Amino acid sequence: MKTIAFFNNKGGVGKTSLVYHLAWMFADKGKKVLAVDLDPQANLTSMFMTEERLAELLENGTLKSIYDSVLPLINREGDILPCEIETIGGIFLLPGSLALSRFEDQLSENWPKCLAGDIGAFRVLTAFYRIIHEAAQRIDAKIVLMDVGPNLGAINRSAMVAADQVILPLAPDLFSLQGMKNLGPTLRNWRNGWEKRLRERPEGVNFALPEGQMQPAGYVMMQHSVRENRPVIAYERWANRIPGAYQEAVLDLSTVQQVTFENDPNKLAMLKHYRSLMAMAQDAHKPIFHLTSADGAIGAHIYAVRKCYDDFSSLADRIGANAGL
Repeated sequence: MKTIAFFNNKGGVGKTSLVYHLAWMFADKGKKVLAVDLDPQANLTSMFMTEERLAELLENGTLKSIYDSVLPLINREGDILPCEIETIGGIFLLPGSLALSRFEDQLSENWPKCLAGDIGAFRVLTAFYRIIHEAAQRIDAKIVLMDVGPNLGAINRSAMVAADQVILPLAPDLFSLQGMKNLGPTLRNWRNGWEKRLRERPEGVNFALPEGQMQPAGYVMMQHSVRENRPVIAYERWANRIPGAYQEAVLDLSTVQQVTFENDPNKLAMLKHYRSLMAMAQDAHKPIFHLTSADGAIGAHIYAVRKCYDDFSSLADRIGANAGL
């Protein structure tokens, strides 16, 4: 099993949509996939579940999210609880919750306590890992896809501790580039900090601890505009700066290899903006590449749906190969 986090502290790049579509594609390819919503905005959960279904579960108090699993820790009344898994088609989902933000302060205060040998601090910081690991074992998932919020806070630090690999969704613009420059050093700092805590963990820790690898596994360029199969000039000038910036900021290479954006081995894919098809897919509560004429995908949309399937199929194959699946 591999756990892959999709992370950029620049919001609005299409990260949640990317995770959603990849989960469906891996399921289409026969892989058991667990999607995990660790963004306190819970956008991934709302993409998978209809508004009617969410309203029903929330009104009945029967939606059990990751927040419910960590609630005993928040209330200082015990340890984590198993998270209920929602099944959508062939996909398994650990639902998110807006209330998860209540866990932020506790995760923050327990980070330094680990260095003082506090076993309880290790329980708090590994909560996400242990919840995800238990759920993945329960369904025999081969791959876990984590969606996290666009920030560098304590929730995301604990999410990254649970991640084997990290993929960066990017948009070809200045702020996305700056976000990547912030993210690279932060990931290294978190990785080194967790390694130090693992070395100094006290006796009596009788529960599984993650390795906290959070290895960079490449980036996905999102939402570019296309003219004659090439990004338009306004996007292209930022895209051409990404390969060098990724090597320097994320991979921490002192010598940057001069490669073009088209030939960058760290680029996993370049996905176009599907515009009206995205709204159509959201209304139908299905991925773009599952749209049919009954959903309104007719005429030129049919070609775009097929192209979307090919793009995500290739991307899923590459991610799977990098993850050893």
